[in-house]
Amino acid sequence: MATDYDAPRKGDEEATDSIEALKERGPAKGASSIDSEDADNPSFDLGGSDLSDVELDVVVLPQQADEFTCTSCFLVRHRSQMAEKGEFGWICAECAG
Repeated sequence: MATDYDAPRKGDEEATDSIEALKERGPAKGASSIDSEDADNPSFDLGGSDLSDVELDVVVLPQQADEFTCTSCFLVRHRSQMAEKGEFGWICAECAG
């Protein structure tokens, strides 16, 4: 649907609703009724899949000879991403900016 941005805006009579009139109308149609506590801790429905019995096996490899740990972001990076040596050690190209 095309919108005519050159059309005149709504008149002042529609924009002068008082705060009291707006409060009487109630919440807007798109207003969210999520409790603030729920907004901080959202939960996700996994569609009925029960993963409580599943154990994940993860193999953690030690830092390899061609890797270093960036002293700024603390990520293990390949030596090709070394940018500069900082006060405490090597810094990756991404952190060096």
